[in-house]
Amino acid sequence: MTPDSITMTSRSLTRYEVIRKLLDGYINGTEAAKQLSLSLRHIKRLKVGVYDKGAPALIHGNRGKQSNRHLDTKVEKRALDLIKQHYADFTPTLATEKLKEQHNIVLSIETVRKRMITEKLWKPRERKQNKQYHHWRPRKEHEGEMQQFDGSYHRWFEDRGEESCLLAAIDDATGKITKAVFADNEGVDNVFRFWKGYVETHGKPVSIYLDKFSTYKINHPSAVDNSELLTQFQRAAQELDIRLITAHSPQAKGRVERLFGTLQDRLVKELRLRGISDKETANRFLAETFIPWFNERFAVTPAKRGDVHRQLNQQEKEELDSIFSVQSSRQVGNDFTIRFKNQWLQLEEKQSVTVCKKDDVLVEERLDQSIQLRSLRRGKYLLYRALPERPQRTVKTPVLSTTTGTKSPWIPPANHPWRNDGKRMKSGKQIKNEAQICVE
Repeated sequence: MTPDSITMTSRSLTRYEVIRKLLDGYINGTEAAKQLSLSLRHIKRLKVGVYDKGAPALIHGNRGKQSNRHLDTKVEKRALDLIKQHYADFTPTLATEKLKEQHNIVLSIETVRKRMITEKLWKPRERKQNKQYHHWRPRKEHEGEMQQFDGSYHRWFEDRGEESCLLAAIDDATGKITKAVFADNEGVDNVFRFWKGYVETHGKPVSIYLDKFSTYKINHPSAVDNSELLTQFQRAAQELDIRLITAHSPQAKGRVERLFGTLQDRLVKELRLRGISDKETANRFLAETFIPWFNERFAVTPAKRGDVHRQLNQQEKEELDSIFSVQSSRQVGNDFTIRFKNQWLQLEEKQSVTVCKKDDVLVEERLDQSIQLRSLRRGKYLLYRALPERPQRTVKTPVLSTTTGTKSPWIPPANHPWRNDGKRMKSGKQIKNEAQICVE
């Protein structure tokens, strides 16, 4: 890295490009705020900073510094030990008061509550679900601000073909079908192909509204509020800085649900009239004929002009195949092989980075069916070759002395037990006593 260069994340780079467009007059402040999901006031601050200092203004001044509100681990440990010893059955509020009164330890109630919940000393009460009045959620103001996405299994070709899945995205502000594709299922590969084509054509939407299908969200009870448990789709959206919103009911994302109701009526009949009975022809008909007609017929004018889709930057374009790949973590074996789905991948001897045994490697299953290996520690791709079978373990046969056939050169001394005809050998103490008697 040269002295004049700075390191920026993909998110900071996206912010810089949007702010540059704002400074050049291609977009206004409201559109920039929508694209970056920031307030208009913050956009103004970023605009002034980039105008005065350039790209370094987008790097936070506290990067690499310790938080001013950092809690001393020794104080936290002492407080937790006191709570376990004296106040295990106290409420967090009362425990906080006693820590201050009796031990002169000042902590916030929320800090004590979080620590007690973590240590299973306090169980939060469940909130009551009161009956609330539900009303229609207003549309988003800008095109590209939210895409409602879902898949619908249906006999789209009636008795002319098997049941298939229609993946579709509709813009919340305009009601336009931004993309629709027939696929076999709603699995991760088909969803990845859908959104890879979407961002290449339209750019990145600010948010995606979808349901809790297993492709999009881990629904296991232990996954609640655990940011480390992500689906492949959540991980890809996070890398592209696209916010995912999961609906708790079909009615919440009613726009795409009503779209499928319309398509199951109109699209099925259009396919029947044209005699289309395969997915390839149907996808071509959707892109060229049906979607343009539907958008012209049913789309509405958004509340505010402007498309807030964010175009892919150069780094994202180069990493797009990697982002939309199924990624799994594996470990390098002692023989520098990696086992993945009953395959054995042998790392080449010459690599661009140093690879050690037990290193963690990221295996990328890309949409073109190729497999790429990337070092998690170095971030570089590794060279490998696929082995036809599992490597055989080479075992060296030990050479035993009894099988050599050579005679030992050692000769026993004259006083060795072997030369005493089986008689018991005298001890050192007896020999010493006999020597003293001879002297006397």
